[in-house]
Amino acid sequence: MSTIVTRFAPSPTGLLHGGTYRTAVFSYLFARKNKGRFIVRIEDTDRERSKKEYEDNIMDSLAWLGLEYDAQYRQSDLVAGHTKALQKLIDTGNAYISREEAKDGSGQIRELVRFKNPNQRVTFHDSIRGDISSDTTDLGDFVIAKRIDEPLFHLAVVVDDASMGVTHIIRGEDHISNTPRQILLYNALGYPVPQYAHLPLVVDEKRAKLSKRRGAQAITYYRDQGYLPEAILNFLSLVGWNPGTEQEIFTKDELVQSFDLERVQKSAGFFNIEKLNWTNKEHIKRLTFEEQCAYVERFMPSSITTLPHYTREGLLRIVPLLIDHITHFGEIATLAERGEVAYYFEHPTYPREGLFWKDDKDAEHTRQKLDKVTEILQKIPSDNFTAETIKDALWGYASEAGKGNVLWPMRYALSGRDKSPDPFTLAGVLGKDVTLERILLAQQLLSTTSS
Repeated sequence: MSTIVTRFAPSPTGLLHGGTYRTAVFSYLFARKNKGRFIVRIEDTDRERSKKEYEDNIMDSLAWLGLEYDAQYRQSDLVAGHTKALQKLIDTGNAYISREEAKDGSGQIRELVRFKNPNQRVTFHDSIRGDISSDTTDLGDFVIAKRIDEPLFHLAVVVDDASMGVTHIIRGEDHISNTPRQILLYNALGYPVPQYAHLPLVVDEKRAKLSKRRGAQAITYYRDQGYLPEAILNFLSLVGWNPGTEQEIFTKDELVQSFDLERVQKSAGFFNIEKLNWTNKEHIKRLTFEEQCAYVERFMPSSITTLPHYTREGLLRIVPLLIDHITHFGEIATLAERGEVAYYFEHPTYPREGLFWKDDKDAEHTRQKLDKVTEILQKIPSDNFTAETIKDALWGYASEAGKGNVLWPMRYALSGRDKSPDPFTLAGVLGKDVTLERILLAQQLLSTTSS
């Protein structure tokens, strides 16, 4: 049995979105599942629109996703093979040079190379859609080169796939209409026709085709927003494919072992950002604590890291809290902007009234509650000042005096915010000294006369 060879052949004419990389993912998984080869070929025959920065972005994205390839080519380096095949088609009468007036109205005559259409029905088997048949008569004699040394898409793709031994072409269903032309060229050149698998389109939340023009984001956008590459790979694999089980979270190796081209659906795949966020959250949970810390440090904004009392030790203490509140690490900046991070590293400032629980506006009552909280907390050893021990110590008093009356002013004194982690968690993270210092500041504020 011959080695299975797949390819990913993007054009470097812009930043590629997730729908395009889904094709790369499926091609990669199929090749690796079958112990085959995965090839990357940059199709830069559009000389005017192709840019090096887009090519670099493509390669960076593949590397980030972990889609290692067995060979890389650039189509512009392969023109000699295209020209040779083109000349063969002309010599055998399967193509001819056509002198035609330019369509730009300039009146200039240019020499195009057209394929001589045999006007026959072409039938091929698609691994996803079954047999597809098309009458090529309507195609006419189609252009395959602007001139002898400048082949166009259809010819270049056929020649390159044949020369690279590509056995399976996995691509989007928008290429189905291209397949009859390419099969005609395969036959005329005497090349074996590969097996085709045309994937369903990827649609957005409005069920419209995913496209850059409609705001689809480049893969590197998700990298820069703090998504994990393994999560993106996991998510894209399940857009239009299912493993036949209830499993939703996969490692790359598990995806390779589970992938089956026959389980690709015929209907459109849905790029659901909520599903992506959930998938990413699950992969964040799988990281080691050290890995979580590294990501948190990387995405912590300078507005936090430049605070006078910021320390790495302090950051490490709040990592579990941050992880609970994010779906991707880019959201850390959002938390910081909302004021939900700074109070871990500096004493909060807040209005005196913020310490009052509901209708209890008596400053003396509130101060007395904090006095008792202080008395209880002082008895807890510093080396055992944890959320659990703090809760155990305070719970009896809070239950007796009213949980809201006790715990609200304590939490507000520690965070200065209406919404924050519970006071036990906050105190455990801040440590005994900082906790008592902040409660003291609240007591002093309550002792002042309200303006």
